[in-house]
Amino acid sequence: MTAPPISAQTRPSAQEIPPLQNGDHLTREEFERRYEAMPDLKKAELIEGVVYIPSPVRTDQHGTPHAAMIGWLALYWANTPGVRVAADSTIRLDLDNEPQPDALLCIEPVCRGQVRITGGYIEGAPELVAEVAASTVSIDLNAKLQAYLRNGVREYIVWRVLDQAIDWFVLQHGQFQPMQADAGGMLHSQRFPGLLLDPAAMVHLEVARVFQILQQGLATPEHAAFVSKLQQARSAHP
Repeated sequence: MTAPPISAQTRPSAQEIPPLQNGDHLTREEFERRYEAMPDLKKAELIEGVVYIPSPVRTDQHGTPHAAMIGWLALYWANTPGVRVAADSTIRLDLDNEPQPDALLCIEPVCRGQVRITGGYIEGAPELVAEVAASTVSIDLNAKLQAYLRNGVREYIVWRVLDQAIDWFVLQHGQFQPMQADAGGMLHSQRFPGLLLDPAAMVHLEVARVFQILQQGLATPEHAAFVSKLQQARSAHP
């Protein structure tokens, strides 16, 4: 018996693109194809070839801490010509990883930074990546950490909101090592001179104190020397 013909209504369309689903195993190319076909989807990440779509975020566990983190980095950006801050921006890290970190700080390509900007996308590893983690702690401190490590992210910050703790990892000898606070409890970036953080103030959302401490870092000779170095690199760029 001959099978009935497939009507135009039931025939699969060549234009149909499957939606992204948590746990999908995809290439980066296919991940981007599906993501671009879902304009209403706010955030999705490809980590070690697996798709992660986070749950809706709460203000207390993510929205407000995220704003505090961005404000801290933006203040550094405003006083450090030659660097760039981005929030929730896709990074083409490698063929199996396309994360969308909560925040990043990088040196501009024209100032000899280690990222490239292609078609509006960041390609390569930013010098510093920061994540605000509540429900995503297990991903941020495992699969995502390994992807950032392997690709050469210099510093990685994870704010564990529910634990009221901040982990700041520094790339040393091929491994992420926890940064040690100074005698006053402050954390100092190694890659970005003057980027100073009071982690206790940050986790308690004492934003004025966070900015005050950062201003102290911005007033150091080390920060001034870094800005001069960036300007020299920009001037030498062909």
